[in-house]
This record gives sequence, structure tokens and C-alpha cells, in this order.
Amino acid sequence: MQVRREFEPLQRCTKDLLCRLLYPPRCLFHISVTRDGLIAAKLNISLPTLTMPTKPAKKKSGLAFWMQRVLEECDRASIAFAPDPVHDLRVALRRCCSMADGVAAIDPDPAWKEMKKAGKRLFRRLGELRDAHVMQEWVHRLDSPGDPVTAPLLQSFAARETPLQQDAVQALAEFDRKQWLRWSRSLPRRMARFRPGSLVFRHLALERWTEAYKLHRQALRSGSAAAFHQLRIGIKRLRYMVENFLPDQHAAWSDDLKHTQDLLGEVHDLDVLWPAAVHANVFPDSDARSRWQNRIGEERAQRIETYRQKMMGNDGKTQESLWQVWRGQLPDRKQTESAALLRLRLWASVLDPDFRHSRHVARLTLQLYDGLTAIGEGSKPPAQERAMLQVAALLHDVGRSDKEKGRHKTTYRMIRRLAPPLGWRAQDLLTAGVIARYHRGALPRARQKPLRRMSLRQRQDITRLAAILRLANAFDASRDGRIKRLQVMNGNDENKILLIAAEGYSSRDNQAEAIAAARHLLETVYRRPVMVKPMKVSNLKLRSRKLETRNRRPASSRQKAAA
Repeated sequence: MQVRREFEPLQRCTKDLLCRLLYPPRCLFHISVTRDGLIAAKLNISLPTLTMPTKPAKKKSGLAFWMQRVLEECDRASIAFAPDPVHDLRVALRRCCSMADGVAAIDPDPAWKEMKKAGKRLFRRLGELRDAHVMQEWVHRLDSPGDPVTAPLLQSFAARETPLQQDAVQALAEFDRKQWLRWSRSLPRRMARFRPGSLVFRHLALERWTEAYKLHRQALRSGSAAAFHQLRIGIKRLRYMVENFLPDQHAAWSDDLKHTQDLLGEVHDLDVLWPAAVHANVFPDSDARSRWQNRIGEERAQRIETYRQKMMGNDGKTQESLWQVWRGQLPDRKQTESAALLRLRLWASVLDPDFRHSRHVARLTLQLYDGLTAIGEGSKPPAQERAMLQVAALLHDVGRSDKEKGRHKTTYRMIRRLAPPLGWRAQDLLTAGVIARYHRGALPRARQKPLRRMSLRQRQDITRLAAILRLANAFDASRDGRIKRLQVMNGNDENKILLIAAEGYSSRDNQAEAIAAARHLLETVYRRPVMVKPMKVSNLKLRSRKLETRNRRPASSRQKAAA
């Protein structure tokens, strides 16, 4: 007999009770004598506890949850556009957009920007309606008994709701829910590739902290409503970055971040309330106008002072500024440089169809660069030059994500549009893009557009670094990693020849032709002939590598070779 799943616990309980009655224990009844001399018998059977199955609780976080929450809140808000559903819808939209903003910095998939654009469009269309709801709440909070301004002011704000609700109806109708549902299935899978709490996300949080701290100083210096509004947005972006991608920091900072955001949010509400009240023109006399203006100003000043004391460490709870507490748990200067490079590597790995080749070219490029620097070719290079060359090598093939033809030009355009990560100047990243542009194709010329606005010194440096990258790329023209290592040395006593020893190089294979063509630019830059020869490897190293190669072969292949 088939039993429905929800009745299975009841069936087990019934079976257990019948078994205990048919096969009782030794003492079925517990006999006792009461104070009145009566004999009482108690059935000595314990009934099993009936437990019904419960559904597992849904995880109330993550991109998938909030994107689904947007669709649910759209249905709730469309019923009557009450204050709470409208607020909850905007919160869900804001969280989705903030997560898209964070991941888009390392994942160049255009769906992130499209989702963020669609969410922000609906978020802004609901903004004025939400402001009307908030202003009515503040009027009730600031009301005093017998105040003649309260009732007409509430009527004025309520009259604004009807046209705003009609606009909200149109905004929800234009919101593409089917596309949003498709994004809710695809984008969380892409986001799952990135580990929360990693150095990359801590670096992104440091960017948000730097932006917010700059806005904090500007707001305290100017005190204007616009400055505090921008500060509120900066704190909000920092809070959502920490909440979505840094679980450890969120556990420690969540209360302070939320309180700070609430304080600045109320300051913004009061900044919006007073102009709206003046526009409503409901004050019967100048005394009523001054009373409301002073009341709103006092509430605003009180919240700004609370914010100032909390952030500067003068609130009586802590002696250290919250800004410095947060900064202490984010990457230091050395980690910032590593994290910036890691972000660029991640960005390139998503776009480059053969990123293994690009990593190998980057290793060979740095070996050439360090070798040329060691033998004293050229003046002492700046510290950032090596990093720019490394980034150019790692990113030199991202243009292959679009098309093969002219991919070096596509690479330059993509890097030029890329926002520099914290720790990198925009000019340095652009220089890396120009170096990557000339890793193949036409030789650098002053009349060409990427070099047209650069000084002579800059063009010379870019040409030198592009020559190194061009030759390193030729050493892996077959994309098999055959050439393992490069060593640069002077070829004779007069130092007229640059000698490059390459481990795994053979002058008889097809790759030698590409190397011969690629060395021309390096010869032109250094005004010395370049000769490439195989690197001598010791017998011990050669034997160990052969053993490693043999161990990597499948067992069936080794058995056939032994036979």
C-alpha cells in the first residue's frame, strides 16, 4: 500500500504503539498507593514523539536569492504601491546592482552591466514615490499637538502620490521580468567561480573604502547637502561590498556600517523634506515657517554630530576612528599591488581563450627583461616599468575573445576602456595597452594613433618593451610551452652580440623562423645583433625531466613501450 509522505511519521508512531501493546515490557503497569490508601495503576508505556518533516530554510543571501526577491517584491508592490513593498523592492534592486558592480570589475561579461542598468532604471523610477512616503513619515515624527502645518502638509504630500503611482505602474510594466529571470539563472553560476573573502574582493572593498573616506572628508569640510548625499552613497557601496563578498568583515562591521548608513539616510531625508515643505506653501505665517525650519535643522545637526563622533572615535565607546578600524582589516600597500595584478589576471583569464599561453609568455618576457637589465642594457628602469611589461604580456591576447584578425588592435581598445584598479595609474595601464598593441603586426611608428600624443622618451620606452614582448611571444609561437627558460648574455668580449640561450630551442623547427623575424625590433632598439642558441642543460636535469615526462604518460602507454 502506498502511503503519502506526510503521513509516514504518523504511520510509524502507530506501528510502534501497537508493538508495545502486543509485546509489553515486564512491568506494564506502575502500581502505587495514595495518601488515602487507594491503589493507583499507571500504564507504563512511553509514546514516541511525533516529528513532522520540515522544509529546509532558504538562504537569505546571495545573488540568486535577491534576484528572485526582486520578482516577488514587484508583485507585492504592484498591488497598492504601499510604502513597505516599494521600499523592499528598491532594497532588493540595490543589492543586485551592488553585487553586479562588484563582480563586473573582474568578470567582463556584458550581462552584468545589462542587469545593473535594468535594475537601476526601475530603482530610479520608484525613487520619487519612495521620497513621498518618507516625507509623510517625517511629518508625523516632527508633528506637535495643535500644529496647523501638519494636516495641509500631509495632504500636499499625499496628493503627489497619485501621479507617482501611475508612473510606477508604467515602470513595472516596462520592466522585463523574463530577461531578469534568465539573468537570475545564469549570473549566479558565473558568480560562483569567485571565492568570497579572497584578496580580490578585499582589494575591491579597499577601493570602496578609499572613495568613501574621500567623500567623508569633503562632506565634513563643506557641510552641504549634496556632499552628505554623495557620502551616503559611498558608505552604502562599501557596506554592500562587505556584506556580499567579505563574510568575516561583515560579521565585525555590520552594526556600525548599518548605523552609519541610517544616520546619513536620515540626513538626506531631512534635506529633501525642507525644500518640499517650502514648495507646498502651507505655512500660515513666518513663525510657523521658522519653527519647522529650526526643527528640521536641529534634527539634521544632531545626526551629523552623532555621525562625526562615531566616525572620529569620540562617541564614548571607542577611542579609535571607525575609518581606521576598517582600514586595518583591508590589504596593506604590498598586498594592494599584488591584488591589483591578480584582478587584471582574472579579467584576462575570462577573456583569453588560451590564457596558459599568455602566462607562459609573461614568464619568458620577464626573463628577457631581467636578463637585459642585468647586463646593463639601457639606463636604470623605473620601478613600475617591469609591472607594466608583465601586465602587457598577461593581457596581450584578450582581443582574441572578439576575433582573430586584428586581435592586437582589439586588445589595445579593450585595455584602454578598462578602469585601472586601485594601485595603478590610468596612464600606466594605458601604456601597458600600447605595449600589448605592438606585440605583433606593424612596427611602432610616431605617426600611429596610439603613439601620436606621447613624448619621444615615452615612445622609445614603449618600443623597447614591445620588442621584448614580441620576441618572448615568438618563443611560444607553437603554444606548447616547449621553450622553458631564457638566459641573456653578452656574446663576445667586445659585447657586440646579444646572445639568448633558450632551453628547448631548436634551429630546425618551424618556431625558429618566427623567432628570427621577431628579433628584428629588438636588434633595432639595442643596435646589436641578437643570436639565439639552445641552452645547455646538465645531464642530471635532463634525466629528471625525462623521468617526469615518462611518469606523466598513461600506464597503458608505458606498458606498450616496455613490450
